[in-house]
Amino acid sequence: MARPGKDDDSLVERAEGEAAPNPVWFKPIMIGLMLIGLVWILVFYLSGMAFPIPDIGAWNLVIGFGIAFIGFLMTTRWR
Repeated sequence: MARPGKDDDSLVERAEGEAAPNPVWFKPIMIGLMLIGLVWILVFYLSGMAFPIPDIGAWNLVIGFGIAFIGFLMTTRWR
């Protein structure tokens, strides 16, 4: 005799060492950070190296690459 709920498709079986899937917000944040970093760097170069933050000069590159790098680091945790 079959156990009740055994054929339920809503249950997901995972191996013991397998990690759970990412939450819904993970992928949009990951892609968003990569795009924000890219836009930050593009604005810096296209503005004649005066924007987004005028007083810090070339540190704008570090900020842009840092934001994009966080997005790329998130790709290692994407399931």
